[in-house]
Amino acid sequence: MPGGISVIPLAKADQPAPKATFGKRRVLVRKNQTQWEAVVGLPLSIKPGQHKISIQLASGKKITKEFSVSAKKYETQHITIKNKRMVNPTEKDIERIIKEKKIIVASLKTWNETPTVHSAFIFPVEGRLSSPFGLRRYFNEQPRKPHSGLDIAAPEGTEIKAPANGTIISTGNYFFNGNTIFIDHGQGLVTMYCHMNKIDVQPRQKVNQGEVIGKVGMTGRVTGPHLHWGVSLNNTRVEPKLFLPESE
Repeated sequence: MPGGISVIPLAKADQPAPKATFGKRRVLVRKNQTQWEAVVGLPLSIKPGQHKISIQLASGKKITKEFSVSAKKYETQHITIKNKRMVNPTEKDIERIIKEKKIIVASLKTWNETPTVHSAFIFPVEGRLSSPFGLRRYFNEQPRKPHSGLDIAAPEGTEIKAPANGTIISTGNYFFNGNTIFIDHGQGLVTMYCHMNKIDVQPRQKVNQGEVIGKVGMTGRVTGPHLHWGVSLNNTRVEPKLFLPESE
């Protein structure tokens, strides 16, 4: 479904690793006990119906495989923002936002040929799930893009932990996102942490699952202290809970 993932079998496990692309973007390829499989992130804008990925086998042969996407309607959320600049930025704000967008996009497009990707996540922070992924949002009754992550409400200063092993891509303070961290988990799997009070890591630093990376805050466009946790797969924002155990 839109905002979800599709896991597609590619080749037998005893064969060399194949490569796969979806819409000209490389996608994560992993091996289980019996086969290689592609893990494809599906954008919220994808249309229901049949879609296909392109596969290049180790032999050089190229094939395609189809998969089906079902429709999903996400709920609507109306939020009142007291700081009106966070809804209708000034001309100077827009200049800053444009510059920052280039940095954010570059971080989310990160690709590293990591042979093993640690995708069994833990929650990055203990708190209440305040805004789910995919909400159709209105700020001060003005429509905006769907919610591209999962909001976890927690008191300021609550520790934020890396959900899986990875490497810090970049950190920064952005107009909408506030204090932000991007972590590379390999093969286009990138996680994002926004509105932080404190950042405790540096770019290129390796982190292990459960390691503290910073603390919850309320920087950027917020109505209270919380962590916006985003998961990007093949440069596509997807439902973070899909990477958590069902018990979580």
